[in-house]
Amino acid sequence: MRPTSTAQLRLHVLHYVSPDDVRVEVFSSGDLNCRDCTLVASVSKMAGSIFFSPAPYHIISYGTLLGTTFFHSFVNGITMFRVLERPSFSAAQNALFPIYFALQTALPAILALTYPGSSNPLGVASGLGGLLDESNFRGTLLPIATIFVTAAVNLLVVLPATQKIMAARYAQEKKDGKKSYDPAPHSQEMQALNKRFGKMHGISSLLNLGTFIATIAYGFTLGSRLS
Repeated sequence: MRPTSTAQLRLHVLHYVSPDDVRVEVFSSGDLNCRDCTLVASVSKMAGSIFFSPAPYHIISYGTLLGTTFFHSFVNGITMFRVLERPSFSAAQNALFPIYFALQTALPAILALTYPGSSNPLGVASGLGGLLDESNFRGTLLPIATIFVTAAVNLLVVLPATQKIMAARYAQEKKDGKKSYDPAPHSQEMQALNKRFGKMHGISSLLNLGTFIATIAYGFTLGSRLS
């Protein structure tokens, strides 16, 4: 029998040229009305256009930043500290932190560049220009800038300083014949190095906490735009 419902129609070719040029070639076993053709073309146009929008890349970057910060801060680091021997834990953290802080520094920069502006042509622009708009200072610019600054300080200042202290501790361990984490007493040099290391570790932890809080804060801004 000949199909009588538009749901039974089969479209064989849908040719997407560009976001503004969608051509539909239809071969049907039944009747096809113009509304069906227009609907399919509109769906295809929307699917193609989203790849050229900054919005999905902004969301993906934010999700990567939040997931990475949460997992390493509250799952990965704590678990490794509990199950690994101290030398293995130290080696793993020393290898992970440059990557971790680099991601935390790069991703807010991507967030700034992919900021999705208003769909209204007269509204806030996309990208860095929209981010710097006065209306976005508190909810968008401030948290993203905080993420970038805290992560960059960890990457460029605190991490190198901590690595120098760790190298000095390893050298002092050889002189003392005793690990830095062994029970007291320690030499005065090792005590000073341990104190410096503890100070840098505390600063790094506070900066990382600031990164996490600012990331959560920006999540509420994104959520308000979706509601």
